[in-house]
Amino acid sequence: MPTDLCEALGYRFAEHNLLDQALTHRSFGPQHNERVEFVGDSVLNCVVATLLYQRFPDLPEGQLSRMRANLVNRETLHELAVALDLGAKLRLGEGESRSGGASRPSILADALEAIFGAVYLDGGFEAARAVIARLYAEPMSRLATGEQSKDPKTRLQEFLQGRRLPLPSYGVASITGEAHAQSFEVRCDLPDLGISSTGCGRNRRAAEQEAALAALAQIALTR
Repeated sequence: MPTDLCEALGYRFAEHNLLDQALTHRSFGPQHNERVEFVGDSVLNCVVATLLYQRFPDLPEGQLSRMRANLVNRETLHELAVALDLGAKLRLGEGESRSGGASRPSILADALEAIFGAVYLDGGFEAARAVIARLYAEPMSRLATGEQSKDPKTRLQEFLQGRRLPLPSYGVASITGEAHAQSFEVRCDLPDLGISSTGCGRNRRAAEQEAALAALAQIALTR
């Protein structure tokens, strides 16, 4: 069991196999994390809703719902997973590992949700609430500035413009699948920072957003 991850979470598992399962992608074997992720998704939504309700007592339901959506989306989950260095701890099949699965935003986001589910199953709701509140302290603090609601491409562009750096270049690396179910892989290059990232999506725009998100994660690791 990765002790550094437990320290970052602020939680020690009684059932170590639950954490192992949460870190196992379906490409690795039949005992993967999708069922635990299902639980974690519900727990995360409940905890974040409660935290927002308590933090913003005067806001209406509609605004709270939009805030929650921005906090529980793939972008935020991926950002938190990168901060935990979750990619280095995932158990992936050989093919998925070779294709860069350890850095893929969707895989990292799903694994973090699975960890939340594992904590809930191991220690109950209060344990899960404490872990989520701990990890979400910084994203919660950004709500007042509106930064949390911006998409990854916008955040990357504003970061570069604020430092007078050239804007990123995006290019389609590959398109796979049938015409009705294509998958795009896009490359994002930031030559002045020595950063190159990739993203996948069902269309070019979605893939560009994932590539920008991966670039932001690399920038965060170097700051």
